[in-house]
Amino acid sequence: MKIGLIVRHAGDIENELTKVQNFGFDCCQIQSWHTDLFTDENAALIRRLLQEKGITLSTFWCGWSGPRVWNFYEGPKTLGLVPEEYRVQRVEDLKRGAEFAAKMGAVQMATHAGFLPEDPNLPQYEAVVNALREIAVHAKNLGVAFLFETGQETPVTLKRVMDDIGTDNLGVNYDPANLLLYGKANPMDALSILGPYIRDVHAKDGLYPTDGRSLGHETKLGEGLVDFGVLIQYLKQRGYDGAITIEREISGEQQIADIRHAKELLSKLIG
Repeated sequence: MKIGLIVRHAGDIENELTKVQNFGFDCCQIQSWHTDLFTDENAALIRRLLQEKGITLSTFWCGWSGPRVWNFYEGPKTLGLVPEEYRVQRVEDLKRGAEFAAKMGAVQMATHAGFLPEDPNLPQYEAVVNALREIAVHAKNLGVAFLFETGQETPVTLKRVMDDIGTDNLGVNYDPANLLLYGKANPMDALSILGPYIRDVHAKDGLYPTDGRSLGHETKLGEGLVDFGVLIQYLKQRGYDGAITIEREISGEQQIADIRHAKELLSKLIG
């Protein structure tokens, strides 16, 4: 297992990849919400920089255009492919993201698909599955796996959706903290459902929500409810040799300190 870092592509990607080096990592995820940056020139630049710096790109995390609100009221109306008014454009965004991933040399891409419907009998469910299948097929034709970041749906809902999409290039970017933050599952229990699909892991920690409107609180690694010892032992037993990607969604000096702490903690647990 490699420990990596998630970095943002919002313009100065060379500076972000230098940050990966400065922390002592040789693996990363690149995340971008800026679909206008999905150009051949940027893909070639990133590919060259990764080679020059000796960094492995585990996953391209692909955002999409339009509004996004991370709570339980506006979230279902704005996030991912579930809101009908944004679906067509976001399918195109994610298909372009798959092309960008392939040009960078990434073998997999990930995204948040939104609050996937738990009731498969709803008309909305079939429409969302069809949209996701269109993206998955396009990615497969490019040699790219399509990963779902966990959190906004229950594990069994996500498994059902992947089964109903039916392509063989699907997987999970397992974010154990998100399962807590969205109140969807105990992340250790969820391994029994999603474990076989894991192709990248976010090292993030957090707590359950305390009200019905706001997500739970993200914490420094080791101060939340994720048992990383159990998680890493599970991954070892399954022979997982992918990345564990540190994600700390704050900024400033505290983010730097928490990333260094997470690296030290994970290094000890991985051995």
